[in-house]
Amino acid sequence: MNDNIKQHFRDSEAPFIEQVTGWLRQTADQYRPILTAFLNPRQVFIAQTMVNQLDDVHMRAAGGYEHAELKRILFYPNYYEPQPADFQITLFNIVYPVKFATLKHGQILGTLANAGVERDVFGDIISDGEQWQFCCETEMADYFRDQIDRIGKTKLHLTAVPLTNIIQPENDWETITTTVSSLRADSVIKAAFNLSRHHAKELVEGTKVRLNWADLTKADYELALLDMLSVQHYGRVRLAAIGGETKKSRLRITLDIIHSK
Repeated sequence: MNDNIKQHFRDSEAPFIEQVTGWLRQTADQYRPILTAFLNPRQVFIAQTMVNQLDDVHMRAAGGYEHAELKRILFYPNYYEPQPADFQITLFNIVYPVKFATLKHGQILGTLANAGVERDVFGDIISDGEQWQFCCETEMADYFRDQIDRIGKTKLHLTAVPLTNIIQPENDWETITTTVSSLRADSVIKAAFNLSRHHAKELVEGTKVRLNWADLTKADYELALLDMLSVQHYGRVRLAAIGGETKKSRLRITLDIIHSK
């Protein structure tokens, strides 16, 4: 299956494909569920594509709420019926003096990411405009609670609450359908944020762009379905769908965009 699958994906995704292959083999050989860390939408898509080739292993993904971006996958054999508790996700309220301080997504992300952990042990960071919450692996919950008592200069504490208490995050995503000359990163950034190709290229080469939560430095990097770009000062864009070509040989694409405030 491996070589056949790999030809549909990028060379750089080969290590992740190997990892998924290992999880699938473990699930089949040991005949038990296997749980992953938090994965991004592109990784979930790759895993689902691989699972679709199999009859004896299935998967389900969960990230704490219906439209979560980052999700843990449970791979499981035919006999197994997944339960919400299987995903081992803890939801934290970030309790801070709301009247005297303002928190931002980037500050919270930076604090969690710099707490000496891998990025994939925590999931989405969400807000309804006032409250802030984030999800993490249950096995890391005590660590976060012990380590994090401030974000920037703001003192706070983390309180674990049931997943049923998850807030409905502000949804600022807008969806557009447009055409691009190619799926190069700079072309998609240009289309999403109405920039010149030159400026889009400069942003990438100036390390102002992240692809699927990792630094991107090549403006001509070809994007694939469900890739997510974060562009400093502009916002985020996800490649939601790839359509056919126009008569002028441009590619129709659908983008989900969230603009920086």
